[in-house]
Amino acid sequence: MENIRDLYIKRFSNKECLQKAKLWEVLCSCFLQKYIPADSVVLDVGAGYCDFINNIKAKDKYAVDLNNDTVNFALPDVKVVNANSNNLSFLDNDTVDVVFMSNFLEHMANKFEINRTLTEIHRVCKIGGKVIIIQPNIRFIYNEYWDFYDHNIPLSDRSMVEALKIVGFRVDKVIPRFLPFTTKKWIPKYGFLLKLYLRLPIVWHILGKQMFILARKVK
Repeated sequence: MENIRDLYIKRFSNKECLQKAKLWEVLCSCFLQKYIPADSVVLDVGAGYCDFINNIKAKDKYAVDLNNDTVNFALPDVKVVNANSNNLSFLDNDTVDVVFMSNFLEHMANKFEINRTLTEIHRVCKIGGKVIIIQPNIRFIYNEYWDFYDHNIPLSDRSMVEALKIVGFRVDKVIPRFLPFTTKKWIPKYGFLLKLYLRLPIVWHILGKQMFILARKVK
C-alpha cells in the first residue's frame, strides 16, 4: 500500500505507540518467550514498530518491513531489512528458528501473495523451525474487521491452518480466540491488565478476537 508511513502515523498517536510497546513487553515475557529459546534466530515479518522483536530474547533478530521508518524503532541488536515478505533473499535456506507475524497477512493484496509469503518463510525455516502467527479472526470480528482501511483479506483460524499446511507446515497449536481485536479498546489496555488476562484463558473465550497459531516445518 502506498503512503504506509502516513497511514500508521495517523492511526497511532505517540502515546498509543508507547502504550503498545509496554503491552508487547508483557506479551513477550509472559507468553511468547516460552515458545522461543533464547539462542534462536528469529525473524519478525511485517515488524512495523518492532514491538515484538525489540522485546523478545534471541541470539539473532531480524525485522522485515516495507516501511522505511521501521529502522528508527529497532533496538541496536535488531537487523532491519526493507524487503517484501515474499522475497527474503537476504536469508539462506534453513537458517531461521522462529518466524513471527502479527496483524500482517490481512494487509496483503490477495491470497496469492499470502501463499508466496508462506512459501518463502518455509524456505528460510530450519527443519523443526516454528512459525507463530497472531492474527484477527474474521469468524469473531466480521463487523469491525473492515474498520481498518488497509484490511484486504478476511482470514480465520481454519483458513490459516489450511494455508500453512498447503506450503508444508505442520500446525501444532491453534487458539481461535486469543487477544482482543485492537489495543485501541480499553481491555486489556494496560500492562497489569494484560498480565491478568493472559493468566485467565477462560476470559479469552469472551474477549478474544485474534487467533494464535503455532506451526512447525517438518520437511
